[in-house]
Amino acid sequence: MNELTLGSLFDGIAGFPLAASRYGIKTVWASEIEKNCIDIAKKHFPDVLHLGDITEIDGAKIPAVDIISFGSPCQDLSVAGKQAGLSGEKSKLFLEAVRIIREMRLKTNGEYPKYIIWENVAGAFSSHKGEDFRRVLEEITESSIPMPASGKWAAAGMVGIERTGGGNFVQL
Repeated sequence: MNELTLGSLFDGIAGFPLAASRYGIKTVWASEIEKNCIDIAKKHFPDVLHLGDITEIDGAKIPAVDIISFGSPCQDLSVAGKQAGLSGEKSKLFLEAVRIIREMRLKTNGEYPKYIIWENVAGAFSSHKGEDFRRVLEEITESSIPMPASGKWAAAGMVGIERTGGGNFVQL
């Protein structure tokens, strides 16, 4: 079996690459703009390609990876913040990650990335009465996702998508 590969957006101090390395997953590239964070990441992962600013990355031109992880800025989704949601200045960078994923999928005919991991604050579930999280799911799956009948999202879980001839089947 081939070794799984990872690309880390909003890399910080390489938390996702560290966790991945413990399971034999090789980090190929990372994106971060904070110099101190990059210095720490390079110390622990000297062979990782650092791509810099996420807004300047073309997902079709970077090495394809099995997994893309990202903990996009949370300030606008947090209950401690101004709650501007995904339209907020920092949290809207989530859409840059989705753009990169789509560009890579298009370039690889849907083969890569095979998995994406999005990490964020609990407030992401309730921001704009849950509509921001619904938008996250819709952006990632390129599908229409209904709000739960309860009006609230589960505290944790995963989305599974089965591509069918008639469209996408989304399992929450």
